[in-house]
Amino acid sequence: MAENEGTGLPAAGHDDLTSRARIRNAALHQFAVKGFAGTPLRAIATEAGVAIGLIGHYFGSKEGTREAVETWIVGLFASALDRADSTSADTVADVTVRDETVAQMLADNPLVVDYLRRQVLEMPADGMLISRLASLTMESVEATRNAGQASANRDRVEQVVTAMVRQLGRLFLQPLVDQIVDSFPEDEQPATHPELRVEIKTAHRN
Repeated sequence: MAENEGTGLPAAGHDDLTSRARIRNAALHQFAVKGFAGTPLRAIATEAGVAIGLIGHYFGSKEGTREAVETWIVGLFASALDRADSTSADTVADVTVRDETVAQMLADNPLVVDYLRRQVLEMPADGMLISRLASLTMESVEATRNAGQASANRDRVEQVVTAMVRQLGRLFLQPLVDQIVDSFPEDEQPATHPELRVEIKTAHRN
């Protein structure tokens, strides 16, 4: 049986996935919870239900396992953008539809959110995931500019930063807002939690 399309996790039983996919999913979980440095290969192998030697067979090393995890994550973002375009009446979906599709993908993949949060907090010197997502976002911005869905007169860097913060900023920081509100006595808490909004301002060069 194939992987669940939305989450990449087993659609049915654990044994329905290939060994390679089980290792990747286990690595995603372990890295998201414990961080890359804090995750031994044996923990990944145990969770995946495979011999530790299979990790080296499929991925070469722990670094290779992380590369597979991050390639899969970038693929999820790319697939979400493709889905947005495929369901749009236009050739290229507008930024609202793209943001909504990415948001749904992330909602369907909470471990990806946890992994991304850890990446942003730790900012590992050898980490490439944010750079790869920035490159993908640049391609998305170019597509929307060429299709007239985004201004071709705005600075591209500003558009890419804005798009990434729009898609990821609230996702990362809203839990902080919720935790602050929850720290108050129940009778002081608002009926609905304040919703975080992130704004980007660019200092233009002279």
